[in-house]
Amino acid sequence: MKEINARIARLRKELDISMEKFGRRIGITRSSVNALEKGVNNPSEQTIKLICKEFGVNEAWIRDGIEPIFKEQATDEEIAAFLGDTLALEDDDFKKQLLSGLSKLDDDDWQVLETVIDKIISKRTKK
Repeated sequence: MKEINARIARLRKELDISMEKFGRRIGITRSSVNALEKGVNNPSEQTIKLICKEFGVNEAWIRDGIEPIFKEQATDEEIAAFLGDTLALEDDDFKKQLLSGLSKLDDDDWQVLETVIDKIISKRTKK
């Protein structure tokens, strides 16, 4: 069971989120996350299922270390997950402000943005 605890710690670190935020997203406290990572407590079936669902983790990886860590997501699922994560951020967070600004663009603005991004990409690929 210790391997599961180590994989939970690895996952949280790969996600680059605090114990508090990780715990909040699966409905447990920071101290409970700490106890899981240190192997003091073992995750319940429900906790394993919540981790897999909330973070898109492959259940075979968390249980047995079978790669890949994350389940493959369709583009729509990736976008929905990103939007959900961004909505949970503070209003002054750059990601949230950027998405708010993008939501106000009209079709002409999107065309201008696409042209600018195409130029940036073409300059980077020429190097």
